[in-house]
Amino acid sequence: MFTIDAHLDLSMNALEWNRDLRRPVSEINEREKNLTDKPDRRNGTVSLPELRKGNIGLVVATQIGRYVAPDNHLPGWHSPEQAWAQTQGQLAWYKAMEEDGEMVQVNDLLSLERHIELWKYGQPNQYRPIGYILSLEGADSIISLKHLERAYKHGLRAIGPAHYGPGRYANGTDSTGEMGKEGLALLKEIERLGIILDATHLCDDAFWQALDNFNGHIWASHNNCRALVDHNRQFSDEMIRELVNRDAVIGAALDAWMMVPDWVRGVSTPKVMNCNLEVMIDHIDHICQIAGNALHVGMGTDLDGAFGREQCPYDLETIADLQKIPALLKKRGYTEADMENMMHGNWLRFLRNVWA
Repeated sequence: MFTIDAHLDLSMNALEWNRDLRRPVSEINEREKNLTDKPDRRNGTVSLPELRKGNIGLVVATQIGRYVAPDNHLPGWHSPEQAWAQTQGQLAWYKAMEEDGEMVQVNDLLSLERHIELWKYGQPNQYRPIGYILSLEGADSIISLKHLERAYKHGLRAIGPAHYGPGRYANGTDSTGEMGKEGLALLKEIERLGIILDATHLCDDAFWQALDNFNGHIWASHNNCRALVDHNRQFSDEMIRELVNRDAVIGAALDAWMMVPDWVRGVSTPKVMNCNLEVMIDHIDHICQIAGNALHVGMGTDLDGAFGREQCPYDLETIADLQKIPALLKKRGYTEADMENMMHGNWLRFLRNVWA
C-alpha cells in the first residue's frame, strides 16, 4: 500500500551520521560495523532503496539545527548563524539528491498531484524518486523573520518552533514556559506564508499558546499518546482532542521509549519490553477512539532519528516493514478505507486542503 511518512531525518543521517542513503540499509550497517561513536551504529533502518521497497513514496524530510545558550547543556550550535549554516548544508544534500534523480521536492498542489500520479501509474518503484516535503524541526536556526521567508522560497513547507529544551522562539520537550514576543511574531509569519505549524515537541505551555494565536494549518508529524506513556513529549487526551478539532493529523512514532512505559535508554531492549508494531497500533487506536474516526492519524515514524533497531519495534528490520501495518490494523477491525487513510490518505487530504 502506498505510504506517506511525515517525519524522517534524512539529511541529518546523511551528513552527521555520514550515511550514503542511496545504498541498501545492509550495506550502510556493514560499513559502520567498527564504529562506536553513536549507539545506533550498525542498527540503521532507513535508506532510499528501503523506502522504495516499502512503497513509501512521499516523506516529510527535516532540516535541524539547534542553538544552545551558554547554560544549555544539550548538543547544539553556539549561535543562530551556525545553526542556519547547518540547515543550509542539509538543504544542499537534498538538492544533490534531486540532481542525482533520487528525490524530488514536493511543495505545492501541482507537484503533489504530479508525484502521486507518478507513484500510482509510473515506472517500477526502484526507478521512482522519493518525494519530500521540506520541514524544519525546531526554529532556532531562523536568524530573523526574513530568513524564514528565504527558507520558504527554498521549499520549506512545515516548521516546528521547538525541539528539545528551551529554544529561541519556543520551549520544547522537557521544558516549560510560554513563547515571548519573538515566538508570537514567528507564528504570525508562519501563518502569513502559509507554512504548516508542526505542534510536535512544543511544551504544554507553548502548545496551548500556539493554538490560541495561530489560525493556519496545524499537524503533529510524530507524536504518541501520554495516556499510554506518561511523558511531556507525548500528547494528552485534551491536546489530541483539540488537534482533532483543528482538523490536524498526528503521525504515529516508532521510537521505543515513546511507545512503551518505563523504557531506559541504553538498557532496555525491544524484546524484553515487548515493543513491537502492535504497540504502535495501540497508540493509533487511542487517537482514533478520541476522534471517533480514523481521519486524524498517519505514519510519522521518526525512524533513525538518532536511534535504530536497538530502540524500535523488534518486528521491524527496516522502514520497508511499515507494510506490515495494514494487516495489524485489519486485525483491530479497521476497514480498507481506514487503512488507506492512515497509510497515506489523511496526509494527502491535509496537504490538498493546505495547498488548494
